[in-house]
Amino acid sequence: MKRNYIAGEWVAGASAKPNINPSDTSDVLDDYAHADVLQTETAIAAARQAFPAWSTGSIEARAAALEKIAAELLLRKDELGNLLAREEGKSLPEAIGEVARAGQIFRFFAGEVLRQSGERLPSVRPGLYVEVTREPLGVIGIITPWNFPIAIPAWKIAPALAYGNCVVFKPADLVPGSAWALAEIISRAGLPEGVFNLVMGPGSRVGQTMINHPDIDAITFTGSAGVGRQVMGAATSRLAKVQLEMGGKNPLIVLADADLQTAVNCAIQGSYYSTGQRCTASSRLIVEKTILPQFVDALTTQLRALRVGDARKPDTDIGPVVDASQLAQDLSYVQIGQQEGARLVHGGVALQRETHGFYFEPALFVDADASMRIAREEIFGPVACVIAADNYEHALTLANDTEFGLSAGLCTTSLKHATHFKRFAQAGMVMVNAPTAGVDYHVPFGGRKGSSYGPREQGRYAAEFFTIVKTAYTAS
Repeated sequence: MKRNYIAGEWVAGASAKPNINPSDTSDVLDDYAHADVLQTETAIAAARQAFPAWSTGSIEARAAALEKIAAELLLRKDELGNLLAREEGKSLPEAIGEVARAGQIFRFFAGEVLRQSGERLPSVRPGLYVEVTREPLGVIGIITPWNFPIAIPAWKIAPALAYGNCVVFKPADLVPGSAWALAEIISRAGLPEGVFNLVMGPGSRVGQTMINHPDIDAITFTGSAGVGRQVMGAATSRLAKVQLEMGGKNPLIVLADADLQTAVNCAIQGSYYSTGQRCTASSRLIVEKTILPQFVDALTTQLRALRVGDARKPDTDIGPVVDASQLAQDLSYVQIGQQEGARLVHGGVALQRETHGFYFEPALFVDADASMRIAREEIFGPVACVIAADNYEHALTLANDTEFGLSAGLCTTSLKHATHFKRFAQAGMVMVNAPTAGVDYHVPFGGRKGSSYGPREQGRYAAEFFTIVKTAYTAS
């Protein structure tokens, strides 16, 4: 059994349900211990005790630890990518790419440790000068989802440590393997005991303890909108700092002047890769009427060519969905779409393969209406719907007609429309002639409206959440 990591030691916990391979449900990865409330509190106490020395200690040692983590992740990307694909179900190339990205994130923040800066300003009052600096917050509670089980932990843990905070990390209960592998690497990076802690287990016990605990200074959470609101309510009620990433219902607009193949590629990559299990997936394809038939024909042709299979097989394009409940949810939304009057032109059924797994044929709806549930609710699977638009202005109105605002895309050859869209799309991230899913690690990630709350993640903007500003006045 794989144990929790608390105060520099591997600690046994209660037995958990087996970690099942979604490509082959007879394949069990391992057993991973569940922490109880007392162990979670012990981890928080260890982080609190470690904070004073870590936050004021050598920044060179801090940078070296993060660089060591980065180097091992990059060296072992094939091995760990295989584990990730086996555990979560995304295709092996995507899984290896995710591990590489985690390594790149740690390498970036190793550099950020040494690039921290402040300001020295003259005061408006004679005889004074002002210094503006950033300091670490304290103990950060990190709660991550199952869909990117190593990259999302990396982009929270790396900046937290880089800026001098201590960490209590709870991964998604569904995919502990990748998180444990990352924690094992971190445990050998030379961090003082208590600086980093791993507590696996259900949110109702481990997560709730972290959210409510007075010694957790900040919570960064990625997950569903419903749970995110609960996290915000509980944590902010005790004045903890909160950062939430909660999903999306992202539009991809295709205008009549777009390059058709570019538009189809954007739709395929954005809507269906990673089995559509991305908060940045483009599940609403808003297409100008004059090219809608050609677009649907070309998209359907390319969909038919996609191979759904075991995540680790070399000829697989799309792996299984993550578990039985996600498969049931995808199938349920296919029924909902048909009942609402949308026309299913491809996929939408469970598939049988050599091994029993949670295989689902990517679904495409046409004749969808912006009021339909399949066009408004986040399905979190490989299900997309095509909505007709009269022109660019109508398409933009449809794109913005959502409670979410994470990512939005436009396919066009018009500089005028591209420029307008980048300004008026109500999303935190805007893509022109590129898939809505797929972002860089050195620039801000996040949305608006119901998609995000609090400062942005990733890049130098991560400092906004993981540090606090101090203004110091000195008489000269």
